[in-house]
Amino acid sequence: MRSRSLDYVRASASGLLLALSFPKFGHPAFAWIALAPLLTALAHESRSPFVAPRGLAHALRLGLLTGVVYFACTLYWITGVMATYGGIATWAAVLVNAALILYLSLFPGLFAVIVRRVFLSIGRRALLAAPIVWVATELGRTYLFTGFPWVLLGYSQASVLPIAQLASVFGVWGVSMLVASVSAVFALFALDSRPAGPTRWLPVAVVLALVLAVAVWGSRRAAASEWTREGEAVRVGLIQGNVDQGQKWSPDSAAAIFDSHIRMTRQAIAAGAEFVLWPESSTPFRFEEDQADADRLRALARQARVPILFGSDQIEWRNEGLRRVVDKMFNAAFLVRPDGTTGGTYRKMHLVPFGEYVPLQQVFFFAAPLTEQVGTFSPGLEAVVLPVRGHPVSVAICYEVVYPALVRQFVAGGSELLATITNDAWFGATSAPYQHFEQASMRAIEEGRYLVRAANTGISGIVDPYGRVVTKSAIYEAAVLVGEARYLRTSTFYARHGDVLPYASALVTLALLVASRRRVQ
Repeated sequence: MRSRSLDYVRASASGLLLALSFPKFGHPAFAWIALAPLLTALAHESRSPFVAPRGLAHALRLGLLTGVVYFACTLYWITGVMATYGGIATWAAVLVNAALILYLSLFPGLFAVIVRRVFLSIGRRALLAAPIVWVATELGRTYLFTGFPWVLLGYSQASVLPIAQLASVFGVWGVSMLVASVSAVFALFALDSRPAGPTRWLPVAVVLALVLAVAVWGSRRAAASEWTREGEAVRVGLIQGNVDQGQKWSPDSAAAIFDSHIRMTRQAIAAGAEFVLWPESSTPFRFEEDQADADRLRALARQARVPILFGSDQIEWRNEGLRRVVDKMFNAAFLVRPDGTTGGTYRKMHLVPFGEYVPLQQVFFFAAPLTEQVGTFSPGLEAVVLPVRGHPVSVAICYEVVYPALVRQFVAGGSELLATITNDAWFGATSAPYQHFEQASMRAIEEGRYLVRAANTGISGIVDPYGRVVTKSAIYEAAVLVGEARYLRTSTFYARHGDVLPYASALVTLALLVASRRRVQ
């Protein structure tokens, strides 16, 4: 009994270490050992004849516990978002967030069950397969039921540039696998009762040599920075209006908010900006519905001869008799050309559950006020790229940027510059804005593109194709950033071949399960 209690302590420790691998309260170093406690619990067997062998149900409980701690500590801010801005009671916000955390915890739970089953078949060597299984479950978390790929393990190394370069080959998944491999071999070493000889040290030595090789290669790649000298340079202006979420749609504040964005845009243009970005839903009006304010924005672009990209809701109307009613509403990004005309519109494809729509509304009936507060948005259907002075530019809206395949789809469609606009005012002064920025930065490395990011309350910034931050703002301050980016047509291995590694991991995981024929009670 005491041994099983220790298992739960180990599982909790893994959840805590995973959470501490991410900003703003943690450090990337924790990620390298985060899974080791859970793996030692999954592959440990008591030698006492009075202790029953651990089964798959026990493994599931351990994985769920790791997941609950992991996600509760990294997604705690969702409760505050829903209670403060969603118009629902705190108790209901807690229930909705708890449901999300429990759902996401199923994936570490599945990871634990698979590792345990393979262990029962082949012994402790199963730990060497744990990184593959982990990546397979991260793939599932990214895409099942629209997915929620927040804080994947590989994102913990976004600021560790020598390691993060591996994303240019295998995406964030490759970084996840490398980091998980260190935990796996350390757990294997800790459980091996043989004297510390060459055979026992071999897996550790091989993995550490691999990490060193990646670090050396990544350091040289980032230091060479070849793509920072290619393509056509463009000076980008990022407008961070720092508009309080509670004031954004207030009629009393609308004129001041819009005037502030116009003034800050003029400031950016005066500093040499050739392309200006406003954040998601930055206009206190709907661009296609308020002609007067839209004309002011068009006039500014026309006078300065500068394209402006900004977020605004878009409505599709339908006629019901003599009345015109809303048919669909989209979270959209608009491009105004230097001549003042509309250059294109992108409609957000990946909507935020419980933020832009409520999934399973019959189940989460108590969360219905969320849709009354923010509206029920419809998803866009096409990965549109927008023409900026003859260069195709993509725009990911808010948390769309944490979907690797979507951003790769933009690049496959010709995007030469990754833009992302967001309104992180919802998050407050939590860890979420810092996590969001680092996850966005990983897309620049994966795709070999500059990434430019305008966020209402921060963090705004420019990231080069190697993940190096060219400039960035602090959170909760009004800021105008002007910096150089480049339009690039280069291509990384990941941009060309996509999610080969995670899908291969899923196939290998399935093969391991098929091969594990030992009957498990």
